Amino acid sequence: MVKVRVGGAGAAGLALALASLTGGPVYSQVEVTRIETTDVEVLTRGPVHEAFAETIVYEREPDVLVMKAPPDLIEEVPPSQAPSAANVAWIPGYWGWDEDRDDYLWISGIWRTAPPGRQFVAGYWTRSGYGFVWTSGFWADANDNEIEYLPEPPAIVESVPPGPPPTPDNVWVQGTWLWAEARYVWRPGNWVVANPNWLWVPAHYVSGPRGFVFVDGYWDFTVDRRGMLFAPVYVTAAVRATRVVYSPATVIDLAVFTDHLFVRPRYHHYYFGDYYAPSYAEVGIYPWFAIEKRRVAYDPIFVQRRWVHREDRGWEGHVEADFRFRVEHQEARPPRTFALQINIGAQPQAVERRVVVARSLTQLAAQPNPTVRLRAVAATERDVIVKHSREVMKAREERKTVEEKEARSAGGEPVRVTAPVRAKLPATPVAAKSVEVKEQAPPKKPEVSKTDASIQPKPQPVPAKKAPAPTAPPPTAKTAPPPVPPATKKPAEPPPPAVKKPTEPPPTAKKPAEPSPAPAKQPTEPPPQAKKESPEKSKDKDRDDADDESKDKSKEKSKDKPKKKKKDDDR
Repeated sequence: MVKVRVGGAGAAGLALALASLTGGPVYSQVEVTRIETTDVEVLTRGPVHEAFAETIVYEREPDVLVMKAPPDLIEEVPPSQAPSAANVAWIPGYWGWDEDRDDYLWISGIWRTAPPGRQFVAGYWTRSGYGFVWTSGFWADANDNEIEYLPEPPAIVESVPPGPPPTPDNVWVQGTWLWAEARYVWRPGNWVVANPNWLWVPAHYVSGPRGFVFVDGYWDFTVDRRGMLFAPVYVTAAVRATRVVYSPATVIDLAVFTDHLFVRPRYHHYYFGDYYAPSYAEVGIYPWFAIEKRRVAYDPIFVQRRWVHREDRGWEGHVEADFRFRVEHQEARPPRTFALQINIGAQPQAVERRVVVARSLTQLAAQPNPTVRLRAVAATERDVIVKHSREVMKAREERKTVEEKEARSAGGEPVRVTAPVRAKLPATPVAAKSVEVKEQAPPKKPEVSKTDASIQPKPQPVPAKKAPAPTAPPPTAKTAPPPVPPATKKPAEPPPPAVKKPTEPPPTAKKPAEPSPAPAKQPTEPPPQAKKESPEKSKDKDRDDADDESKDKSKEKSKDKPKKKKKDDDR
């Protein structure tokens, strides 16, 4: 019998096992006792599990580089309750990076209703140079048993709708590049008929060490029908060093999910919670409504919500106004931890300000009209689910091995493919190959535009041009790479002392050496007159002229120096 220690009220109802386990526990034989612990903190903000919301990034940007190696994965036990919808699968969590703590936090596993006809391929951390970067997961076609790695696609072609939508139910979707006959060809954007219960995830590419994977467009459930999103947790180093078995028990309220939603294209994650401070925009965390305007990514959640409120012309303005209000009023932002929410939750204005963003499973089950209908998960069923979770983690490691194999040079830098390469897709138990319930049948796949061979591909912009954004103070790991070029250039400028000194406030030693600045310049232009007037003094005069000329040249160089420095600064 394995004794599992479960956090009590002070620990926000999370389950935590610190047991010496060998071959993995059988959870139908687990005895549960409750304890108080401060080694695990339940958060009400952080990265959103990538299987819950998949990001679409168009413009290549430098990855978030983390200098710390991720800890060993935590063994997760699925919660004792699950949504009663069909095709719900448990997808285990993984480590995510948090700049504010300069450390990893655990992105809890989720109950997810798999999109029809899709299977989940989990992401992973991989070494890149001197640090680690995140390789995103994605929802692949459930019928695929191979992954095709392609060369980097060209820069996205910005396109605008050819005119007003054919009907009020149409939304415009950006075009994409397709690999055909050994090259990329452009497929223009197209109109998609929106649906109140579904949102269209357009075709996009997912980058990795071995190349780029094309993910074709598909229908996904609206946020409120996707399952159950659990709060992330921060686990101290002391707990990480032990064998941890964790079961999440704090649920993010999907009714207010989009009220505090952000996107971080560089990290390929959505973020949820209090990221309203201006410093977060400097590291590339933007409010969900701003992504479309930046043209670097696409937010299908925002596009669908905007369509739902299409008859309210002021809706988008209200969303932006609410965001600006929270930027200026810190008290209007949601709490950052579940413990803080409990402290302010009793206040009458808390619900009005929509800062109650999470609830325990117990509170959720006790609601008279819950937004999510729950069912009990039997202990024997949990054993099966845990087995599936281990298969997901095994598939993650297999994908990592496949993609890193022969994908890095001797120096550790990624080697991009120049022609398609195929590899076996690791088997995953998280798949929805058929629609068992009629209500879960998605709309018909929209028709796409024909390819346009007349549009010539252009290379992606160099990521270094986007580097100033991530050099904001919060992330120490991320600020390390961008400053390297300037740091190496600045020491290279001062070597010649004689040239550098005149560029700064004129030193006292130099002033006596310039008896008359104006005349000094005149003799350098017409030196013949000086030589004709006094032949006997020509030698001394030549020396003085040579000295003055060298000073003038050094002055000219010093004038040019700031210009070069300014160009470097402009870069």
